[in-house]
Amino acid sequence: VQLVESGGGLVQPGGSLRLSCAASGFIFSGYAMRWYRQAPGKERELVAGISSLGGSTDYADSVKGRFTISRDNANNMVYLQMNSLKPEDTAVYYCGAVHPSLRIIRYWGQGTQVTVSS
Repeated sequence: VQLVESGGGLVQPGGSLRLSCAASGFIFSGYAMRWYRQAPGKERELVAGISSLGGSTDYADSVKGRFTISRDNANNMVYLQMNSLKPEDTAVYYCGAVHPSLRIIRYWGQGTQVTVSS
């Protein structure tokens, strides 16, 4: 099983990034997916989630209207489009696959760094 994030980097405030998460080794379309982030000295927090077939999404209040989660089940990919980025969005971003019945993260990616700074 693998979840591999990519797309992080350094961006100026107000800029955009698109994170990608490539999944393999499990039945991707059977799992809801989530993006989390962890800033230095802080706990990991939920950013966005999407249902297994993509029909339902939810977001943390701090990113509503700025971030969009999506998925492509044909290619086992999940994305996080991040617009209007703020310095407080700086963190390591992780994707996670939600256990279908336990509703906890079963698989984690290794994370990708996002830094928002001028």
